[in-house]
Amino acid sequence: MFKIIFVLLGIFAFKSVLLTIVGYFIGSSIDRARDYGLGGVNPLGIARRQAIFLETLFVLMGKLAKSDGHISKDEINHVEDFIRKTGMSPEHRRQAIEQFQLGSAADFDISPALAQFMAACGNTLNLKQVLLMYLIVMALADGKLDPAEQTLLEQIAYQLGYSSAEFKQLLEMVLNQSHFAGGQTTSSSTIDDAYKALGVTKDNTDQEIKRAYRKLMSQYHPDKLIGQGLPEDMIKVATEQAQEIQVAYDLIKKHRIS
Repeated sequence: MFKIIFVLLGIFAFKSVLLTIVGYFIGSSIDRARDYGLGGVNPLGIARRQAIFLETLFVLMGKLAKSDGHISKDEINHVEDFIRKTGMSPEHRRQAIEQFQLGSAADFDISPALAQFMAACGNTLNLKQVLLMYLIVMALADGKLDPAEQTLLEQIAYQLGYSSAEFKQLLEMVLNQSHFAGGQTTSSSTIDDAYKALGVTKDNTDQEIKRAYRKLMSQYHPDKLIGQGLPEDMIKVATEQAQEIQVAYDLIKKHRIS
């Protein structure tokens, strides 16, 4: 907001390119201080993001569960397991259930919820990716991705600023990361799955694969996610995702050494 004000002053009031540029940086600094505080993170801003993330996640989970016309037992179990796994506070649990029920209503419009999320969290790539990742995992809870679920996920991804190609890559990564759930390989875990889980191919160099691995691990780093506004009681789920990435990377390293 202040960034825009100072830029307009530079253009129209002072008619100076230099002052417009200076105004841009001054306004940006004020906006950052307002959002994050002079010394780093603004607790009020973080609390607001946490509340909006929680609300957005569960209304979208409800919408996703009902997108194919009915909510399956597997989807209900997934949401209950998700809530249990996070160790949510009683208040957060109550809010989560209420938002899930709200989102599952036939006439619920996701656009205002996503607009609110983008206004509060749109400049945090990690929160957007974690939100979309949680939703993809939710859609796969019954073992398949229904066409109606994929269409809704594509719509959500678009409103979060993802291109079609970016969404498809993330979808394939999350799908293959799930093969390494529980921190170990299974009979269905192949080296091809591991490469796809990291968003790389066999043709990538060791250094390129390591960079992709480190980037993914950074996106799920607890301190970074909490600092951006992920509710603390959801960190465990993100940590499990990081473990799946770690197992996939270890499998690739072992395969390349042998």
